[in-house]
Amino acid sequence: MQVFTYILLGFLVICAISVSFSRNLLNSILIFMSYSLVMSVIWILLESPDLAITEAAVGAGVTSILFFITLKKIHAIMKTEEEEEHE
Repeated sequence: MQVFTYILLGFLVICAISVSFSRNLLNSILIFMSYSLVMSVIWILLESPDLAITEAAVGAGVTSILFFITLKKIHAIMKTEEEEEHE
């Protein structure tokens, strides 16, 4: 069980570093979502189900949806799709 916890903690560090180096905003949001989901699993392993539910709902759910809406409103998602088509 300790090995699984260490693997999850290592994944959290990798997610945090990769978000800072990611140039694509959509990829950054997806990495942030995975970070929140892994964090909710860690809260379950620490026997805090209330924090796990809150982290999954707010971190991976509501915040990510707000980020997606923001990217759509500033047309950042369409710009990245158009840039990929030109390449």
